[in-house]
Amino acid sequence: MTHLASVLVLLLKIHTIKSCAGVSLKTQELYAIVFATRYLDLFTQYVSLYNTLMKLIFLVSSFSIVWYMRRHKIVRRSYDKDHDTFRHYFLIIPCLLLALVLNEKFTFKEVMWAFSLYLEAVAILPQLVLLQRTRNIDNLTGQYVFLLGAYRSFYILNWIYRYFTQPHFVQWISWISGLVQTLLYADFFYYYFQSWKNNAKLELPA
Repeated sequence: MTHLASVLVLLLKIHTIKSCAGVSLKTQELYAIVFATRYLDLFTQYVSLYNTLMKLIFLVSSFSIVWYMRRHKIVRRSYDKDHDTFRHYFLIIPCLLLALVLNEKFTFKEVMWAFSLYLEAVAILPQLVLLQRTRNIDNLTGQYVFLLGAYRSFYILNWIYRYFTQPHFVQWISWISGLVQTLLYADFFYYYFQSWKNNAKLELPA
């Protein structure tokens, strides 16, 4: 739900304000790849209606955000291309190579699942670099990044709970990639809570 809330906040900004200022297209493209490779079982393995709906929501929303930022005449004008220069393509190859080496089972679907986890762990980097360069962050963008980080932090609490309540629950790939992803948000969380405590505008140091 926290992850869904982050997507809704971003869509609210794009659809209502017709602006993607402060949002990294590079990060959105990486997330689109993450969901496309993780949900390959969408039409081959049915878990529940909720599970299927959530997968479809994340797939459609991620690709629609990329489309809006690239193609929508009004929205794309607000895209800060000059500051969003992180070479995100260089993250894809190492994550794919890592997935080929470290996976739970050497099948196409399992390798792609591992790849999606590794890529998700670092997908936020272009967004964090963009915020670091622009420094001034509007409320919706700040809330989007905070909710995205909180979603992974809650996952860690879920893993701890399941480790102590479910025998033999071990998912090293998810645990390590999730921990790396959460640590990347640590600096942002600090300044986010500082601004909230002081009732001030969120600003990151240069």
